[in-house]
Amino acid sequence: MKIDQKLINAARELLEKRYKPGELAGAAAAYTSDGKILTSTYNKNSNAVLCYETGIICEAHKQSLQITAIVCLLRRTGSDKILFITPCGICQERLYFWGDDLEVAVGNLEDSTRWDMKTLKEIQPYYWGKALVK
Repeated sequence: MKIDQKLINAARELLEKRYKPGELAGAAAAYTSDGKILTSTYNKNSNAVLCYETGIICEAHKQSLQITAIVCLLRRTGSDKILFITPCGICQERLYFWGDDLEVAVGNLEDSTRWDMKTLKEIQPYYWGKALVK
């Protein structure tokens, strides 16, 4: 499954359901190879923060599902704009478990309220793990 409006809507619905207007908010949604949509949000406490995608990654692994595409949305405190954000380096590393063709929504360089699709190999063309498989 590829990134589409249905996937984006799933992340946005979770963001709007879970957080109050104007509150810092974020949510992620991913397709699995069997067409399921998994969603998650972050965990913020004084000791540690888990990324928006972490719940999806754990759930997919638990269910032996293949993630094929993922999108992450963020709304800053005091704003109503929904931004597309690229998974952080740690989550990119985790997502590589499912291969470098996994699709990721990234914020458009000129307007991060719009998205572009990239694969992990496009985001990290020099991924260190490639050296181990040659």
